[in-house]
Amino acid sequence: MAGNLDHVDWAIIEQLQREARISFSELGRRVNLSPSATTERVRNLEALGVITGYRAEVDLAKVGYPVLAVVRLKYPGNRHEPLRGLLAERREILECLRTTGDDCYTLKVAATSMGHLETLMDELAAFGSATTSVVYSQTLPYRGPTAPESTTAPGASTP
Repeated sequence: MAGNLDHVDWAIIEQLQREARISFSELGRRVNLSPSATTERVRNLEALGVITGYRAEVDLAKVGYPVLAVVRLKYPGNRHEPLRGLLAERREILECLRTTGDDCYTLKVAATSMGHLETLMDELAAFGSATTSVVYSQTLPYRGPTAPESTTAPGASTP
């Protein structure tokens, strides 16, 4: 899909990753398009599934979840539906990635306390061996990608 995105698409994506609530008029000004052309580009990126949503970033500690942990789960066997059920049910599990290597899943978990984290870990232990790392701080907050090196602006030289 990235091969189909031009430099204007990437400029729009980068602006929206920084400020998703920007108006189409302001976004168009920043990427040198009219508001209607900007609206069309954004709608197209949404229709293609490139832009998959817009959401608020929440300070977990300020909403009652001061404990953040990364959990690596070794899941024996290949019946993953029971785990998927727990993932859907427990909103404290913020993110789950299925991975290669010794661990099958890596989860990002928010908890109200260490006791709450322990309860969550007990639930996850039913699915296999788990290793928990409590997060001290977020060194680099999430940031979206930028255009791959192969995507260049018109007139730019390519290696």
